[in-house]
Amino acid sequence: MKECILVVDDDREIVKAIALLLEKEEYCVLKAYDGMQALEMTAEHPVQLIIIDVMMPKLDGLSAVMKIRERKNIPIIVLSAKSEDTDKVLGLSMGADDYVAKPYHAGELVARVKSHLRRYTSLGDIHASISSVNIVNGKLCYNKEEKVLYADGEPVKLTATETKIMDLLMCNLGRVFPAEEIYRRVWNEEAYAAENTVMVHIRRIREKIEYNPKEPEYLKVVWGIGYKMEKK
Repeated sequence: MKECILVVDDDREIVKAIALLLEKEEYCVLKAYDGMQALEMTAEHPVQLIIIDVMMPKLDGLSAVMKIRERKNIPIIVLSAKSEDTDKVLGLSMGADDYVAKPYHAGELVARVKSHLRRYTSLGDIHASISSVNIVNGKLCYNKEEKVLYADGEPVKLTATETKIMDLLMCNLGRVFPAEEIYRRVWNEEAYAAENTVMVHIRRIREKIEYNPKEPEYLKVVWGIGYKMEKK
């Protein structure tokens, strides 16, 4: 079965050019010309990857990315004439997996598409709802058997203690754990002044998995209660 890619841009010539490029690689290509059409297409069709422009009528690309992210974990590549680092960071922080500046190089775009689809399928995202081994949460995927955490398809280098903390939080998405309970479960001993110890490990994990550790999207503190892995 061919993998299906949605290409979204208000410039129809760009959509046509990218579609021809991808069809040569034997992908199925769907086309949309604004953010609202993109939302409709992803709701109605089994899409495995999206290439989307930023500046579009009706609903801009980044707003569309945010709405798509509420329902799907599929790879999203933002394609835009804006090439400033701040624009790239904004796109990634709003849920995109990659950012390609126009004018794009055809070979590079195809390579990125193949790379994201390979990671997506190998990590089991397509079957996330029925997978008993992988826990997928936004850009994170935790393999319970291997005890390995992936972020954007790449393995995260965690210490043994950090892995135990992530095992607890990823297996209980959305649940808030007091620092004392995290300490007891991870260190297997009674917690005495555990807050600072746990906090240091949480900070180190954030530096490895968050785009902006100071404003975490995933590993969040619930003030006065504890920590949780935000469900995406």
